[in-house]
Amino acid sequence: MRWIAIAIVLFVNVLFAQDTTCYPPILIHTDYGTMRMRLYCETPIHSENFLKLAREGFYDSLLFHRVIPEFVVQGGDPNSRNAKKGEVLGQGGPGYTLPAEIKPNLYHKKGAVAAARLPDQINPERRSSGSQFYIVIGRKWTEKELQQIERKTGYKFTEEQKKVYQTKGGTPFLDGQYTVFGEITKGIEVAEKISNLPRDRYDRPLQDVRFTVEVVGDKKKKSQTKKGKKKQEKEKKDKKNKKKVKKKNKEQRE
Repeated sequence: MRWIAIAIVLFVNVLFAQDTTCYPPILIHTDYGTMRMRLYCETPIHSENFLKLAREGFYDSLLFHRVIPEFVVQGGDPNSRNAKKGEVLGQGGPGYTLPAEIKPNLYHKKGAVAAARLPDQINPERRSSGSQFYIVIGRKWTEKELQQIERKTGYKFTEEQKKVYQTKGGTPFLDGQYTVFGEITKGIEVAEKISNLPRDRYDRPLQDVRFTVEVVGDKKKKSQTKKGKKKQEKEKKDKKNKKKVKKKNKEQRE
């Protein structure tokens, strides 16, 4: 019985280590469920920036403003917090960008989390958005398709990458171009559900999909989340009051 107990402890420790490493695990809460995320040690600039924003409540009540089946779900634009229906999003940020941390061993497998960025034409250094990120859904690829991508992009996949892309899926054509700084370790099916929602011609979901980011074990974050909710409620209340005053003034003029 003793060896069984030891085996269980080791198994739990391995599981815990898989998504803690250098940084605490992250929870991304949505109306469709919760995703658990691990930040990579190899990308300290991006990982520490994500933690900082999460702890400040920056991500609370933002939208997944871009969703594409078998591709990605993207969020992190601060302009999405109070965006009107149909408003085009994707240009907002915290006011800064991050230097690229593109690593060959960190690739776009299903569940990978990477930083969005502006295209090469205006961003040759491939600097990342300070806050926008995407979660890879992707699809499975054949050996022939992967070879075609290699020829087109000049990027060479390792045997491990090929195996993962053929068995689990991802978006291999993005490798070497964007910084991958984490991965979803649990709940990728939540992102898949979101990616399949009805959307407009700009790939924004017709029904708003909000999310909140929590740092596991961070007691401070809980109070910040409440503070964020109170702020949002106050903004809604102020908006309603303004409408009432406007309506009343209009009636008086008439």
